[in-house]
Amino acid sequence: MNVTQNNKGFTIIEVVLVLAIAGLIFLMVFIALPALQRNQRDTARKNDVSVIASAVSSYSSNNRGTFPTATNLSTYLNDLSDNTNKASITVNITATTGQKISPADAAVTIVKGKTCGSTDSTGAVMAAGTTRQFSVVTKLESGNGQYFCQTS
Repeated sequence: MNVTQNNKGFTIIEVVLVLAIAGLIFLMVFIALPALQRNQRDTARKNDVSVIASAVSSYSSNNRGTFPTATNLSTYLNDLSDNTNKASITVNITATTGQKISPADAAVTIVKGKTCGSTDSTGAVMAAGTTRQFSVVTKLESGNGQYFCQTS
């Protein structure tokens, strides 16, 4: 009697191996996802700084060179992302050279008459020089609390 046994299917080792590989792939995705989201929020905040700088320039042009207050500026800020708190925009007109500018998370500080200077050990931006320009500063999530400053 000639009996041939033909079993089809996967062995337990093959199933465990496939599950382990799938688990590693999911682990890598879930580790990388928060960093990608943090970078997207930082990019949105940098874009918001540009929008705010444009709004300050527009307000000054429309009001004979008058520098805006935070309240006056709010009507010019329709295109901000959800990563910047519109109510946390402050205007600092009394900053001195070398003063540390370090807004809170999701907040923006506009500094009249100063440019972006160097950063200190905490990553905060130091106001520099006295000019007709202004600076817009916000805090980023990546880089252990680094600040982004744009001089206009």
